[in-house]
Amino acid sequence: MAKPKLTYTCSACGSTSPQWAGRCSECGGWNTLSETVAMAAPVAGRIAGWTGGTASRVTALSEVSPDSQQRHSVGLQELDRVLGGGLVSGSVVLIGGDPGIGKSTLLLQVLAALSGRLASLYVTGEESLEQISIRAGRVDVDGSRLRLLSETSVERIIATAEKEQPQVMVLDSIQTLFTEGLQSAPGSVAQVRESAAQLVRYAKQSGIAMFLVGHVTKEGTLAGPRVLEHMVDTVLYFEGDPGGRYRILRAVKNRFGAVNELGVFAMTGGGLKEVRNPSAIFLSRHESAVPGSVVMVTWEGTRPMLVEVQALVDQGQSGNPRRVTLGLEQNRLSMLLAVLHRHGGMLLADQDVFVNVVGGVKVSETAADLAVLLAVVSSFRDQPLPEDLIVYGEIGLSGELRPVPHGQERLNEASKHGFRRAIIPAANKPKQAIDGLTVKAVTRLSEVLDAIDSGL
Repeated sequence: MAKPKLTYTCSACGSTSPQWAGRCSECGGWNTLSETVAMAAPVAGRIAGWTGGTASRVTALSEVSPDSQQRHSVGLQELDRVLGGGLVSGSVVLIGGDPGIGKSTLLLQVLAALSGRLASLYVTGEESLEQISIRAGRVDVDGSRLRLLSETSVERIIATAEKEQPQVMVLDSIQTLFTEGLQSAPGSVAQVRESAAQLVRYAKQSGIAMFLVGHVTKEGTLAGPRVLEHMVDTVLYFEGDPGGRYRILRAVKNRFGAVNELGVFAMTGGGLKEVRNPSAIFLSRHESAVPGSVVMVTWEGTRPMLVEVQALVDQGQSGNPRRVTLGLEQNRLSMLLAVLHRHGGMLLADQDVFVNVVGGVKVSETAADLAVLLAVVSSFRDQPLPEDLIVYGEIGLSGELRPVPHGQERLNEASKHGFRRAIIPAANKPKQAIDGLTVKAVTRLSEVLDAIDSGL
């Protein structure tokens, strides 16, 4: 028997190398090369009797209707929003998240809701059919029309789909599937890449809307080659504490809608329930004003959301003060503290600073700058801020307040929740007054500190 030819594949970018090296020559990742057996790829269009359809033809752009994509509501408004308005026929959606976060529960509820209108097929490679039946009974879903398949071979899955002709299909998970054209183990880089490529190709040719469940690494990224995220149409991350109540579904890639869209769910005994007003769960109701707490309006996808930013400033216990952030970028906190010292006259070089966004929300936009600094100042001075105060704004290195997008919509959202005072950048000052909301528009950080000292 001839000795098999070995190659080394990068788990980060999927590139191959004839010999092992400590660093990938393509993406620069360290210790990402793993040994695989090089095998000839299967002949195109000969997968379990599937011929791949008719040959494609060239079409002029003017002949393509932008409204030709048919969308289907999945029955959950929060998921519909994240998907961009519904599920598109022929699209492939990749959902990743920590173990036990609720990925399988969410997709079981979605497929059970769609099975009354669309032919559905749930393919599981991790659980038995009995386990799925037990979960369906626990979350109380109507699975009378839901069809199940326990299979891990991609070729047999596609052959079954050719017979069943489903319109929506779930594969749980992509790491358990394998193609018979490769001899490497399921979950390897080559198997994940080739299995996903065949499934995506089949979904595009047949028009099936497909959900793929993906595992995540300890760093929180999807396991397998990064090319997996490029092959699919939509990438969703299911976030939250598995022991907590709330879950956040975030879109990081979407070819049919806005990215960074966010949906909020609550895990209950009857499955996942939608949270229609997420601002209410991220705002803690203190009995009285407390130092180090301020509310800001962040923009997630296509809607504003109110979150509470908390800060704790304490005397450093070592020669190296700590800068810890949860839900914010740590390097930006260090920069803001330098701006506060230079343009606000407050030295925190010997203080430990801890900043947290309540509820586990991750805020990546610069509109949180003003809220972070006001929470730090409030904690450092032990001076509570008014409970009816809302803030947002980006702070530059020269101490100026820069405008942020959707300023009017942020103020309208704050007014709906009963906030009566706002500090915002001067460039975001609304053209018309908002009933019940007093807006103070400022241009520099020093003006904000003076307003706080004077009681606003």
